[in-house]
Amino acid sequence: MIKLGKAQFGLLGFVLLVSLTSSAQRATLGIDVGQTSDKFGGQSRTTSAVGDITTKLVILQGDQKEGGAQVVAGAEARFPFDTNNNATEFAIFGGVEFRPASAFSVGVHVQVRKILMPSVNESQLVFNRNNMELLELPLFVQYRFGPSKHAFLQAEGAPEFRPRWRAPKSGASVLPNPGFDHAYFVRGSIGYNFGKWYAKGTYQTRYFKFNNDIGNPDGLYNWRSDLATAGVGLVF
Repeated sequence: MIKLGKAQFGLLGFVLLVSLTSSAQRATLGIDVGQTSDKFGGQSRTTSAVGDITTKLVILQGDQKEGGAQVVAGAEARFPFDTNNNATEFAIFGGVEFRPASAFSVGVHVQVRKILMPSVNESQLVFNRNNMELLELPLFVQYRFGPSKHAFLQAEGAPEFRPRWRAPKSGASVLPNPGFDHAYFVRGSIGYNFGKWYAKGTYQTRYFKFNNDIGNPDGLYNWRSDLATAGVGLVF
């Protein structure tokens, strides 16, 4: 069963409430479903059905004809059905986006993301991975095309910084936190805006590499995640 913390539910609910009740600004609310696949170290890859809820609110709308900036904020909750083997994620973000040409939007988002890492059974012992909190600065690019430019391609990605470690409810790892090597994520989407609603498909890959030290036995923190979803959303 999926267990979400009160603070995480409250934060996501607040952003959703703002998006739905704000009549002065443009907002979107999307629900996607699909499959996530996680591989930790030398363990076998595990897959799970996954749900993803995203919301985005335009706080300040610039003059799009002159390439003005718009200020945005939003949130995301990603929850696999199998939380014993796959990671759960929550994020909030804000940023600026520009439209240098009628078909293009570019920008940068500042995201705070929390990833709840699954435990692992290794040699009949339970190893609790500590959870990660991340500061992310992804670049955002969108290209609109087709009749009235309703179709769109969207790309987003960034290198990951050193995570902040948090103990899970099941108990902190008995080992020191592993040394950070490098990490990144890349996400691409294709979709169509029908006016009051839109449909899209998304693929994302994320990779974390940690040092081979005492805090990362058998590479159990090394993580490759692949996500494929499709869904619909509302435009307010």
